[in-house]
Amino acid sequence: MQYQLPFTDSERLTLDEFKRQLAEWRRYNKETVVEERDGIPVFANEFWTSKQRAAHSLHEISYRACFKPQLPRFFIERLTDPGDVVFDPFMGRGTTLLEAVLLGRDALGNDVNPLSRVLVEARLDPPTLPEVAARLECLALGEPTERPAGFEVFFDDRTLNQICRLRSYLAERRASGRADKVDRWIQMVAINRLTGHSKGFFSVYTLPPNQAASIESQRKINAQRSQRPEYRDVAQLILRKTRALLRDAEAQAPKGRSRGFFQQAVDAPFEYGGPPVVLAVTSPPFMDIVNYKKDNWMRCWFVGVDADAIRITQTRKLAEWKVLVRGVLQSVAAIARPGGVFAFEVGEIRRGSLLLDRVVAEVAQETAWEPVCVVINEQTFTKTSNMWGVDNNERGTNSNRIVVMRRR
Repeated sequence: MQYQLPFTDSERLTLDEFKRQLAEWRRYNKETVVEERDGIPVFANEFWTSKQRAAHSLHEISYRACFKPQLPRFFIERLTDPGDVVFDPFMGRGTTLLEAVLLGRDALGNDVNPLSRVLVEARLDPPTLPEVAARLECLALGEPTERPAGFEVFFDDRTLNQICRLRSYLAERRASGRADKVDRWIQMVAINRLTGHSKGFFSVYTLPPNQAASIESQRKINAQRSQRPEYRDVAQLILRKTRALLRDAEAQAPKGRSRGFFQQAVDAPFEYGGPPVVLAVTSPPFMDIVNYKKDNWMRCWFVGVDADAIRITQTRKLAEWKVLVRGVLQSVAAIARPGGVFAFEVGEIRRGSLLLDRVVAEVAQETAWEPVCVVINEQTFTKTSNMWGVDNNERGTNSNRIVVMRRR
């Protein structure tokens, strides 16, 4: 589906107008199911499209457990004006921030994982394709260099040499303070091409790009498939992915600006002196469902990050998760304006027996946030369901459950 420019000139809705629009929603020929739970209205419908590649091409990078760009866009378009500050305390690959700047808002982000900023910053201020091509042309990626043991299960020797040369170049540029937006872009694209399951990646066939297999696991995959790594041209694949990512940039370049980044746990106060946050949109880790350290070990290696030193937010018990939710609500409240909105996306886990939106609404009552409604987006979408062998809207496959709260 071709990306379409959004209509962003409508005035910001009040929360009452927003709820009325939800109740009357008919865009995908379905009627909204409206219920009430503990005095909080719940609206269920298909509120944004399930079609793939319907968002801006700059979003097309992989990261574990990321939501679709249409989710933050739905709230940003309706509940903010151009120039307002939009914040995501668990920014991940930066979906909320990128949508904000594409829509002319100012973006503020946080993630305890330093890899997140690598993924986000480059796409908020992208270079041109000729700039990337010229920089890659200057790099002597074919000159011999030291290569780590074990990586030969993923990469052809010449490909691994090019990867290591590029890694050394980027490390030197960072250390000397000379890294610019072209370097940041090349680094971002490279970590999204390291491993994957097609010839568009540097590696032999392996897990999807947001989950790096271990060296031992990859040996088993190679044996099972009777495969060995083939040569991949690192520079050419970076250029190919750059061309794809910039496909929509001419039609709509980012118009907003970045207000900055934090890199901290969410239970500590954010030191921020800018305009107050008008809207926060986020999706926190669903307890310990995703292992971000394990999944990103190779990306961390490439950018020189010690994955074991990252304080990844993971909680095994519901009581611990409640403490996490309370902490993030309190921290965001401190930098949000009165009347500001928080769209807090969660899912159902434990085969649907635990609906985390109910937990969030309960915890919010103890903070400066007042629950206004719950938005449940339901879709019929086969790719993810088929990949994981579950039915639609089961085990969190295609449903989003968003608690919408107002800053008191």
